[in-house]
Amino acid sequence: MRTEGEIATNTDPTGPWSLVVPLKPLARAKSRLGRAVGGALRPRLALAFAQDTVSAALACPAVRDVVVVTDDPVAGAALAALGARTVADTPAAGLDAAMEHGARAVRARRGGAAVAVLNADLPALRPDELARVLEFSAAFPRAFVPDAQGIGTTFLSATPGAELRPAFGGASRARHLASGAVEVSLPDIASVRGDVDTGVDLRAALVLGVGRFTAALTAPVAPVVDR
Repeated sequence: MRTEGEIATNTDPTGPWSLVVPLKPLARAKSRLGRAVGGALRPRLALAFAQDTVSAALACPAVRDVVVVTDDPVAGAALAALGARTVADTPAAGLDAAMEHGARAVRARRGGAAVAVLNADLPALRPDELARVLEFSAAFPRAFVPDAQGIGTTFLSATPGAELRPAFGGASRARHLASGAVEVSLPDIASVRGDVDTGVDLRAALVLGVGRFTAALTAPVAPVVDR
């Protein structure tokens, strides 16, 4: 678990980046993880992952605000309590559409915003690693971070004037490269790459050190091998 000193409140209201975090209804989120932790714990972990992700993002000095795109009232209330703004999702349209919807909501209020989308399942996210990713990304119209397996994507950014053009799901790293987005090649950003879909992923996140919400649920639980 991270120590309290590793997360400080973001007191700079002029941070340039707005982050969009899409989140499925908890009843459907993290379905693959259920094979490792069980059906009762799965939705609670999905919310804890999102809470730790949003908490770390809001603690990053380069982040101005966080917009969560969700239709889940429980998750929306919990994340709003942390300081995020929530906007309603359009579930039938899919993940990419939710990300675009969130980006439009940001730019409707602040037309010149630099926007990044971030997966909601990064329970080990470190504010300092996110800050380094955002600093790197500011030099390019679009940039992305591949997941720990080097197949998917956990982060995609668009600087002012650039369209987000998300292509998440499956082999999204290749699609984002083909679209012209620059891959963030920084060392030591494992917490930004560490999304959790399976029990193996959860064990890896626990090794990195998860935030307080995930730690509270996983302390008494040892994830079993994925079945």
